[in-house]
Amino acid sequence: MAQRYVRVKNSQGQTFYGLLDPDRSLRVLDAPPWLGGQPTDLMLGGEDYTLLAPCAPSKIVAVGKNYSAHAEEMGTPVPSEPLLFLKPPTTVIPHSQPIIYPPQSQRVEYEGELALVIGDRLRSLSAEEAESKIWGYTIANDVTARDLQRKDGQWTRAKGFDSFCPLGPWIVRELSAGASLQTFINEESEPRQSASTEQMVFSPAVLVSYISQIMTLLPGDIILTGTPRGVGEVKEGDLIRIEIEGIGSLENPVRMESKT
Repeated sequence: MAQRYVRVKNSQGQTFYGLLDPDRSLRVLDAPPWLGGQPTDLMLGGEDYTLLAPCAPSKIVAVGKNYSAHAEEMGTPVPSEPLLFLKPPTTVIPHSQPIIYPPQSQRVEYEGELALVIGDRLRSLSAEEAESKIWGYTIANDVTARDLQRKDGQWTRAKGFDSFCPLGPWIVRELSAGASLQTFINEESEPRQSASTEQMVFSPAVLVSYISQIMTLLPGDIILTGTPRGVGEVKEGDLIRIEIEGIGSLENPVRMESKT
């Protein structure tokens, strides 16, 4: 099994990065792993911590329509160059935490995606240079208020609600270029989305290079690489599970925003 890097909070509210063992015990690192964090003598048992999102990015750079079949289902052409948008860091939630259905929307949809974790300060890289600067990989759900996306004509509101970027549950360093990505709803045996990450229009290295020529990427930043065909609506009470071969699965329930 690949090493799994996590970020956790203990019962005293302290946040740690660590390496997760198969028995769920955790060896704490002395810094974020992409900043050279090394294992310490501190161990936490599975009952001694709460899993957080595996990083705390300064920004989340997302890529639209990076699978041709998804562009087709949205009724739009495949972009000639990467189509970028930003999600605020406040959208990030960890594995198991609920996605909050906002009252402003009548149609919220899931979008299962591979997420890239940046490990260094990057600016103006070639694709060849970018290949070695992807520190790791995790799973994301680019939750979208589809009706607001269509109404607004741009994507900030539709993509930017709190809880609209589930991320995790951990980071792995290596991933097969042809890893399968699948999205399931509730206990359905057939996936709503099923694709290979090889089907991306623009590869991860090309995306990192392209973005780095627009904005400086910082350690811990996240790039969402686009979603395949099969996006669809979610309702209150649904459980969304996104699986990526070689990483694991990210699960989040859907809840309505509570009235105060």
